Amino acid sequence: MSKKGLFSRLLGGKDEPVAEVPVPAEVPAPVEAAPAEAAPSDERGWFGRLKSGLSKSSSKLTQGLGDLFTKRKLDDEALEELEELLITTDLGIATAAKVTQHFAKTRFGQDVSAEEIRRTLADEITAILEPVAQPLVLDPTHKPHVVLVVGVNGSGKTTTIGKLAKQQKDAGLSVTLAAGDTFRAAAVEQLKVWGERTGCPVIARGTGADAAGLAYDAITEAKARGDDLLFIDTAGRLQNKTDLMAELAKIVRSIKKADETAPHSVLLVLDATVGQNAHSQVEIFRDMVNVSGLVLTKLDGTARGGVLVALAERFGLPVHAIGVGEQAGDLRPFEARAFARSLVGLD
Repeated sequence: MSKKGLFSRLLGGKDEPVAEVPVPAEVPAPVEAAPAEAAPSDERGWFGRLKSGLSKSSSKLTQGLGDLFTKRKLDDEALEELEELLITTDLGIATAAKVTQHFAKTRFGQDVSAEEIRRTLADEITAILEPVAQPLVLDPTHKPHVVLVVGVNGSGKTTTIGKLAKQQKDAGLSVTLAAGDTFRAAAVEQLKVWGERTGCPVIARGTGADAAGLAYDAITEAKARGDDLLFIDTAGRLQNKTDLMAELAKIVRSIKKADETAPHSVLLVLDATVGQNAHSQVEIFRDMVNVSGLVLTKLDGTARGGVLVALAERFGLPVHAIGVGEQAGDLRPFEARAFARSLVGLD
């Protein structure tokens, strides 16, 4: 491929559309959701866990870069191979083209090493991720601030709720949990266990109970107690999209009957191991319930961690937190640069 042809391909394509994210009205003295229980002195420990958790993703990328660039000139062939590598590591077509375009403009025809590519790649990925690295903000004017948590079965919704509840409880907030995944007894029991661990009341009903009614009751009870925060779990049978959509719509209607301003946040929990399938999940749930932010789990169990970059480029939804382990402290607010450097294997 000629240099002109490559530039045409890189520069001529249209960017993928980015979903518009509703901006909530300004409220007095917003409160950022508390970080994990780890103290600031544990930041290096967290970075180590993040790097270790992303090792499967980073090794695939760094090995590929090492194979491609051993003091090699950055010509058309090298750029095309670089773009293909970035796509295969789940960074996405748009991100791969954007990164490759940068190198085509700034380093074409020059000798480059894998280390140089990694450092520049970390900077480019950081620039893509920084706009979406936003903490979950709680509105203190709402008692409670209602967080609806959605996602497919197995994505880690219930565990994520438990971890977030612990963090908020440790920060001094009063928190209630609602076991809205009434179709799975295991999900209800799991949330009850987290309730016992954290000292948070859990509102639950029998298997097969009406999830919308439970959500209404949960808000009513949390209001009566003057709680700061209410997490509502939901079922996630994505394979039956029609039924799921109808159920979620009913839950939202019921929530609004109890509090017309709620839900105040809608979190979509994504399992990073699904890779590019995460795109379709974001599309479906965004259309169903107006998702306001993302949480990515199980980044320590996959080589597909780059999908977070592709999601940021395509949808522009805030990424509130990421998980790289089983402990509550392994779910932490998302930091763009730390993630980008870990993803490319930099210290």
